[in-house]
Amino acid sequence: MRKTLLAASAALMALSGAAYAQTVITQDPVVTNSTVVLPGEVRTYVMEQSVPSVSYEGPVVVGTTLPEAVEIHTIQDQPSYAYTIVNDQRVIVNPQTRAVIQVLE
Repeated sequence: MRKTLLAASAALMALSGAAYAQTVITQDPVVTNSTVVLPGEVRTYVMEQSVPSVSYEGPVVVGTTLPEAVEIHTIQDQPSYAYTIVNDQRVIVNPQTRAVIQVLE
């Protein structure tokens, strides 16, 4: 009887562990609107620039990769950042990937 109880307990533990692992593996990733902390001078510089706004179909959010047709402008002394204005929104862009890293308001 004791061996049967131990075997049953072991089987239940093994099954619950497999079920737990399966739910963890199959969960969809959580999407967040995380924000990159920019140096203050980058934000100030971008807010002061006057460049024409470019029209873009679709939402412009963090993670959007801008097409080559959208001109991005580098920031002097800050090679890790570029900017543009899309649909009247100022955005900070990764110049290597053209991905939006922050939408300024």
